[in-house]
This record gives sequence, C-alpha cells and structure tokens, in this order.
Amino acid sequence: ALWPAAAVEVHTSKEVDAVNGTNLRLKCTFSSSSPISQHLSVTWNFQPEDLSSHEPVFYYLKEPYKLSAGRFKERITWDGNIERNDVSIIIWNLQPTDNGTFTCQVKNPPDVDGTIGEVRLRVVQKVHFSEIHFLAVAIGSACVLMIIVVIVVIICRHHRKKAQEKRIEVADTDLREKENLKIREEKEASPLED
Repeated sequence: ALWPAAAVEVHTSKEVDAVNGTNLRLKCTFSSSSPISQHLSVTWNFQPEDLSSHEPVFYYLKEPYKLSAGRFKERITWDGNIERNDVSIIIWNLQPTDNGTFTCQVKNPPDVDGTIGEVRLRVVQKVHFSEIHFLAVAIGSACVLMIIVVIVVIICRHHRKKAQEKRIEVADTDLREKENLKIREEKEASPLED
C-alpha cells in the first residue's frame, strides 16, 4: 500500500541560543499541499527541560489568541503572516525557565496531518567570563594603542621642533659668519686705502 506524503510540512530551526532578558523571534514556516484554508490553525506548545508536561504557548485560528495564564502570559506576540506561510511568534523578556523545546503545529483543513516543528531554546546569561575577559583585553589593547599613538606624536613633534631650532641655529651661525667675514674683508680693505 502507498502511504500519502505528509500534507503539511513545518520548518523551524533545530536549536536557538538567546540572551537572558532579551526578546526572541521563534521562526516557524509551513508548506501545504492544499490552498490556505479559513480554518487554518496554529498551535505552539512548550516542554520544559525537566520533561514535565507540555504547556500551551500560543494559538491561532482566524486570529491570534493570547494566553490567559501560564509562564508565557503577556510575553508572547504573534509575528506571523499566513499569506506568506509564516506562523512565527516573539517571546519577550527571556528567562532561564524558558529553556526547553517549543513545538509548532499547523493544520490546514483538509490537510490536518503532517510534521510538527521543534526548536530547542537555550537561554544564556548576558556575559560569560570569557566575554568579560575578551572585552577587557580589547579595551586594554585599544588604550595601549592610543597611548603609543600619543607618545609617537609627541616624539615626532619634539624631533620636528629640535630640527627647526637647529635650522634656525645654523641659519644664525651662517649669518654671523657672513657678518664676521664682511667685517674682516672691510678691515683688510681699509689699511690698503691708507
């Protein structure tokens, strides 16, 4: 017997890392062998890392429905576009308790069977030690580079000033020598006139 191919295919990222306290767009798209129905529904669920029971996250049927209770109450926004086969949501103010697996299911009657998209979310802390270390090295290097540039500029100006003073000194010496030579010539010329 031939089994029919999955009528609705759902596509999500396998894994997503996001920073604690930020917002995240959980992308989910679908393809269906039938035209988009007025009765298309989208169900987002969540299973925590401890594998306790699934929790509802979001539901769409003709319009988005927000949760009235649960950990995601007031923290989920619809960010999809059914015409573009996009059923994505945004989670606001991520918390470590949001670590777990989100599932995205689309039913497009008569296509009600198909794949379910799964995305594993890892909420990470804002700054790890390695990031602090990297930041400190970057800032330290920038400061050292600035100090070197300032020192080089000061040394160049100092050398330029010295060179200019030397040129003035040489010019003064040349002038004095010329004046002395002129005076000597005048002295040597004057006895002959007597």
